[in-house]
Amino acid sequence: MKRKLFVSVTMSAVAGSMVAGELPRDTVKLDELVVTAPLKTDVDLIPLNVTQVTAGEIEKSGESSLLPILVNKVPGLFVTERGFAGYGVSGGSAGTVNIRGVGQGNKVLFMIDGQPQWAGVFGHSLADTYVANGVERVEVVKGPSSLLYGSNAMGGSINLVTQSQKKDGLTGRARAMFGSFSTQKFALSSGYKKGKFSATLSGQLDRSNGNRAGSAFWLANEFAQLKYAASNHWNVAGMLDMTQSHANNPGTLQDPLENMWTDIFRGTGGLYVKNIYDKCDGGVQGYINWGRHNLDDGNAPGAAPRDYLFHSTDYNMGFTAYESFYLWNANVLSAGIDFQHWGGHIWNTNKEDESIRSSEATHHVNEIAGYVMMQQGFFNDILNINGGVRLQHGSTYGNVWVPQAGVIVKPGRTSQIKASFSKGFRSPNIRELYLYPPANPDLKPEYMLNYEISYRQHFLNYNLMLGAALFYIDGKNMIQTVRVDGRPRNVNTGKFHNKGFELEAAYNILTNLQASASWSYLHTDSDNLYSPKNKLCAELTYSPGDFSFTLEDQSIWSMKNGNPNGSTESYTLVNFRAAYTLNSDSAVPVTLSVKVDNIANKHYQIIYGCPMPGTTIMGGVEFKF
Repeated sequence: MKRKLFVSVTMSAVAGSMVAGELPRDTVKLDELVVTAPLKTDVDLIPLNVTQVTAGEIEKSGESSLLPILVNKVPGLFVTERGFAGYGVSGGSAGTVNIRGVGQGNKVLFMIDGQPQWAGVFGHSLADTYVANGVERVEVVKGPSSLLYGSNAMGGSINLVTQSQKKDGLTGRARAMFGSFSTQKFALSSGYKKGKFSATLSGQLDRSNGNRAGSAFWLANEFAQLKYAASNHWNVAGMLDMTQSHANNPGTLQDPLENMWTDIFRGTGGLYVKNIYDKCDGGVQGYINWGRHNLDDGNAPGAAPRDYLFHSTDYNMGFTAYESFYLWNANVLSAGIDFQHWGGHIWNTNKEDESIRSSEATHHVNEIAGYVMMQQGFFNDILNINGGVRLQHGSTYGNVWVPQAGVIVKPGRTSQIKASFSKGFRSPNIRELYLYPPANPDLKPEYMLNYEISYRQHFLNYNLMLGAALFYIDGKNMIQTVRVDGRPRNVNTGKFHNKGFELEAAYNILTNLQASASWSYLHTDSDNLYSPKNKLCAELTYSPGDFSFTLEDQSIWSMKNGNPNGSTESYTLVNFRAAYTLNSDSAVPVTLSVKVDNIANKHYQIIYGCPMPGTTIMGGVEFKF
């Protein structure tokens, strides 16, 4: 097996973005990887299904949030929404990400350049911070990623890889969009590179009145990154990403709310040093993710407003050191050490006198782990065997062993088969351990065993791709709230079994005409919300000259959305995108675009009691320089 310097093989990607003459989506050219974000190992070495969403797909979508893009591009992935803009936190929030029916309770790990992103107190995801601003690509691992990343990667991992300036000089882009519900979206980014130094700056601002009265939302994001190639073997970089958002929540139709709002500030900072040699490569990375949340839980219409506000501050910090060794022919040995310290502080303040505090608590957790993974190739790289193990120790739960094993078979130059067994786990968060009446400090981690096999085949000089995957998931030790001696208590009792398959196809019909589709099927024996039994996504793109037209279909069948009568939700959304580039050959091309979502004006509810908008329209202009 030759040493691989490209970034990933996407075993489950919808390859609809391929165009004739380009490399397939499962390969990224080496010249795009100069001074890149640190990777614990080449994703090519992972025997699990990996999907890569490219910068072109993100740009073409016209979305400012990454989550709707992932729903359309990643088979088996679904995200909850409560309205046109904003996901929120606390009661009534949305943004839960499920992969193959696993995700509630923060079981899918989000990262920015490998840095974990979740609130240190409540352990929940931070959906409003996952913006398209400054993102070069997204790597989605479907299945446990706990071998490399530990807790919270039980159901999978989603890594946002940030943009890098690749060529000397100054480049940039600016975009403005306007549309339904008085929505405004602005984005500005620029990059500069001179010799060994490069810098990237970007900003984003979104505002919307929302599709329901009382659902106004705004968000601002700022991103900065500095990189320096100190030599041919060493790179250093630092990044800072900050998000501020304010969201109003009108509650559900059956339980409406007044005066319910959340105000959030989140920040992420990181510094890494990376080495690249012929016989080894790796790095050391330190990071911190921190936040401040203020919110009013609101009141029922006509009821007296609450006399307090809730506040929390939290942090999630640590470091990772890792190295891959190329000891002999067709062999890769990866090893690393991770340390994480997370926690925070919660309290209530009286609205009339902020000095009066109540329900105050402070907690933290420490976790340390070591892992090793080896891949060995045989028969001129036709067969690769992969295996690894992780030992993680938590200050609240003790030791957890995480094994993983798999094979990658390449019967031909254009085909690949992957089969794997892996374990994932999620350690209990501070809320489950210490806060509020159900808390139980003796909780143990949740875990699941994942078995899967996938096949991918390219035809017609990579113009046609077909793929399929089968999986079986055995979840155990799930944290549930039960009655113990008449009182609620969190205990490790839950179990679930998920199984299903995913089918994909992508075809470059002509140089300027591409089609793709994916179908995901899930069967579960648990009462699992927001996990569609069937999900179909299809896309047709036609790009004559300076024009581009895209027609999308997203169909959901048999999804439990929390309706108390147990019924399921099914719907089909048809979306349209069009763009025209003026002066495409000039130094400053200008692109005009329009997108119309839910053309058929379908009425549906992803979360019961939160009606989604009908037909919406957004139009905009973008400049590049």
